[in-house]
Amino acid sequence: MSDHILTQRAGETGAINVIRFNRPEKKNAITRDMYAVMARALVAGDADDSVRVHVMLGTPGAFSSGNDMQDFMAVAMGGAKGTEVFDFLIALATVKKPVVSGVDGLAIGIGTTIHMHCDLTFATPDSRFHTPFVDLALVPEAGSSLLAPAVMGHQKAFALLAAGIPFSGEEAEQAGLIFKTASADELEPMVFAAAENLAQKPPKALAIARRLIKPDPEAVVARIREEGELFAAQLKSAEALTAFQTFMARKK
Repeated sequence: MSDHILTQRAGETGAINVIRFNRPEKKNAITRDMYAVMARALVAGDADDSVRVHVMLGTPGAFSSGNDMQDFMAVAMGGAKGTEVFDFLIALATVKKPVVSGVDGLAIGIGTTIHMHCDLTFATPDSRFHTPFVDLALVPEAGSSLLAPAVMGHQKAFALLAAGIPFSGEEAEQAGLIFKTASADELEPMVFAAAENLAQKPPKALAIARRLIKPDPEAVVARIREEGELFAAQLKSAEALTAFQTFMARKK
């Protein structure tokens, strides 16, 4: 449902394009419909000259618990995969305006890897960045296998993406995964202050600086495609089905 993603314009001149997860009863697990709404919001915001910066937020206690497991199970059982996830990842990887994000609590799977595409991420100290891809017989996604080692070095990237070791907000800051930690009360004010600061900068100069600083988007998109093919193959594997069934049984 589209109301699981809230979009609005914020800031003194409406220059901030806010995309907020709004499925707290499921800890903001992301469905295909939610991916589609986020992809459209990023593309529309990038095309709107009045928008200067994108902001991504969750709800108290959860940025996102990752991909909805029912969607995973449906694909593992032979259902159609769809293009919604890929559309969102490409939009995020190729967005031309800065992206600022705020995390309080859970940031699981893609709830973590989203922030590797963001320009400034703030998180509460007790937030939990966790990518249990291998535990679910899956592989890293969202270009994270390219982006994380460049930011954190091999060992921390391996710990996060392959060993599935969770990082707290403080550990994520130390690793360079996020910009800064903030208390729960300070988090969103800091996110919006940073976004407003960016919105007031000369947009062309900021866009050029961002392009020079960030990795080549073509290389990132190529890695997203490569990861996606491997992810899709694993998603339909026997070991993934077993892992999902074990996970679902444990939840029950």
